[in-house]
Amino acid sequence: MLRFRSVSSSVGLAAVLLTGVLLVGASACGGDAATTAVPLSSGGSGTAEASSTAEAPATTAAPTGPVTLITHDSFWVSEGTLAAFTEATGIEVVHQTAGDTGQMVSSAILTAGDPLGDVMFGVDNTFLQRALDADLFEAYESPALSGVPDELQLDPSHRVTPIDFGDVCVNYWIDRFGDPSDGNASDGRLAAPTSLDDLTDPAYADLLVVQNPETSSPGLAFLLATIAEYGDGWEDYWAALRDNGVVVTAGWEDAYYGEFVSGGGDRPIVVSYASSPPAEVIYADPPVDTPPTGVVTDTCFRQIEFAGILAGTEHRGAAELLVDFLLSPTFQEDIPLNMFVFPALAAAELPQTFVDFVELADDPHVLDPADIEAHRNDWTERWTEIVLR
Repeated sequence: MLRFRSVSSSVGLAAVLLTGVLLVGASACGGDAATTAVPLSSGGSGTAEASSTAEAPATTAAPTGPVTLITHDSFWVSEGTLAAFTEATGIEVVHQTAGDTGQMVSSAILTAGDPLGDVMFGVDNTFLQRALDADLFEAYESPALSGVPDELQLDPSHRVTPIDFGDVCVNYWIDRFGDPSDGNASDGRLAAPTSLDDLTDPAYADLLVVQNPETSSPGLAFLLATIAEYGDGWEDYWAALRDNGVVVTAGWEDAYYGEFVSGGGDRPIVVSYASSPPAEVIYADPPVDTPPTGVVTDTCFRQIEFAGILAGTEHRGAAELLVDFLLSPTFQEDIPLNMFVFPALAAAELPQTFVDFVELADDPHVLDPADIEAHRNDWTERWTEIVLR
């Protein structure tokens, strides 16, 4: 996911407000696994198949720590946020990073059953099935899940808990285009794109920059969006993008701050995030009142990030409390301005810049995590053959 690190954000709620939800979590044992799958809102099967996982042990003693939180390198919260958990529970949090999401999952698989930590945060729906197939997590149904929309709860057995989500989408530099509703604008400018199909139109030749799906999370998400949109026709779509002059970079920074207009490049269309426009406002120098970028919502792929209790943890009770905390208002409302994703908790208050400048897709592209796991390598290898030949 896109991460802009904020050094000025502060914890907005006192730790005492957390005590209620944390005490509820302290008395909870691993809940019974749900028996029905939860569909995604976009019409895909949207379920992560349950594997044979031993029932989680009951928590009988008072939770003790320290509790170790394993995350990807892009995890970032305000100073004092994790300390709020310690203040409310008396349990110290030890934070360890483990590379990008793929590296983190691979490392956890190598130590499965004898984990290096207690809770892992940051596995998303593009790697979820791999983690579940490896039995990395113990089931736990947090009481706070009642405040999370069903479409974010991809695992009916509650081995993982949704914490945040974000949309990878095509962004465009507004001043380089006319109003999308005006067709070709009256001043002669090309209308802004409104769909994936537009990007293959010769009118948009040599305007788009994307990331390599083998080396970039947004690059993979955009590839998955095209597969969700075109099915078996995705290969023809990418051949058309290639013929229309698409540029490919290794990662998001190379694209956004290299080839894209925002970083001084000459390409006005880039694969980025629905949260990029508010970031452009927050970090603008000199300040701006409105973002210079727009989002093509019909191109978005939804990424969901999860946390799970690692199988074999020696601090099960503390791990449950930490998962509860990750869904508390204190943590959830700290997410947007630090990791530039959206809180999974529906009642979490968004910062005003998100309210003013974010447009989320009503019907984002999605794929079943099991399909992604089964075909990811074949898809990325075929993409390489088509686009980078």
